[in-house]
Amino acid sequence: MAKLAIVILNWNGKRFLEQFLPVLEQYLPDYAEIVVADNASSDGSVAFLKEAHPSVRLLEHTENEGFARGYNHAFEHVEAQYYCLLNSDIEVTPHWVEPIIEQMDADARIAAVQPKLLSYHQRDRFEYAGASGGFVDKYGYPFCRGRVFSNVEDDHGQYDDEMDIFWASGAALFVRSDVFRAMGGLDADFFAHMEEIDFCWRIKNAGYKIKVNPKSVVYHIGGGTLPKNNSFKTYLNFRNNLYLLLKNLPEDRLAKTFVVKFFLDQVAAIFFLLQGHFKDFVAVYKAMFHFYANYKKCKAKRNTLPKLAFSDTYPKSVVFLHYFKRKKFFDGKNFS
Repeated sequence: MAKLAIVILNWNGKRFLEQFLPVLEQYLPDYAEIVVADNASSDGSVAFLKEAHPSVRLLEHTENEGFARGYNHAFEHVEAQYYCLLNSDIEVTPHWVEPIIEQMDADARIAAVQPKLLSYHQRDRFEYAGASGGFVDKYGYPFCRGRVFSNVEDDHGQYDDEMDIFWASGAALFVRSDVFRAMGGLDADFFAHMEEIDFCWRIKNAGYKIKVNPKSVVYHIGGGTLPKNNSFKTYLNFRNNLYLLLKNLPEDRLAKTFVVKFFLDQVAAIFFLLQGHFKDFVAVYKAMFHFYANYKKCKAKRNTLPKLAFSDTYPKSVVFLHYFKRKKFFDGKNFS
């Protein structure tokens, strides 16, 4: 059994595998193995892997199972002390693994760690999907050290300290395999987007720690599967954010949070319409409809979650702070 299994979930990402697998193999520690779980790609990914990278372990899914179910399915066939969920569109750097494994070996209460994520195309800038550690505000809006909504900072080493975070990016997520299994893996009903936030929230509720370790650096292209202006991505983000809150908020915060959240989502829908993004406008209401349709199923999951009293979400509204008070930066504790 390998100490670390680095698992790439691939769907029509042959171009990324061609570009980034050789770099990953170059900087692979001797205690780690690479696994590619293919979500029924149609771009020749499987044939390429068999021919060009026979040492990479290949798991073939019969259909596109999405991010969450695809990883859950893959990990049923992977044994290791630690897992790393790694996007196919990431370029790793020398010694990107070792600082994180050393950190996790030293503290059994650390269940998950992410590296510092920088932009592949603007290499001195943080990458949107994780930057230097993720957080969530009282209404479920995610943000990062280095990225608040669309405001993405240049990296000047200002967030190079290791610290506790609320969620670690699913683009490059190290996690203890026993914790992954104990938590039931990722929630397959999310399909894709925010499933790692839900997973990390459950880890926090169970009393574990989640960290960012900026000694480890990776470069992420982002939008490799669904581009930013894709209406299906809009739908997933709005629907899954509602799932996230219903599953994980303390009971005494549910009602008042959802009153504000539904109002904010309506405002977002109107902004999409005013900007001429009609498909995104429709996607917001489609997300609400599907949330209502699955309300009972989603709420029933609360009974299976850890019940440790936990209220480590950021206590203020990041929407208000950013759009009304013009706060653009978050250092892990305060906005400025």
